[in-house]
Amino acid sequence: MSSMDVESTKMQVLYNSKTDLLYLRLDDREQQVVNKRVSDDIVLDIGDNDRIIGIEILDASKSKPG
Repeated sequence: MSSMDVESTKMQVLYNSKTDLLYLRLDDREQQVVNKRVSDDIVLDIGDNDRIIGIEILDASKSKPG
């Protein structure tokens, strides 16, 4: 069995009611990110080692699960 070094980070959930944008920040370290749109209303922020750093949900109050 191998072990992994896992850094402890706190997930942040931010919502802007003016722009109706929900942002989930999964890694709080400063790093360069690349935005990758995966659907009309979902954008992933990809950081070091191709890890998902954040998830942007556009028109969040109008989004329906599934």
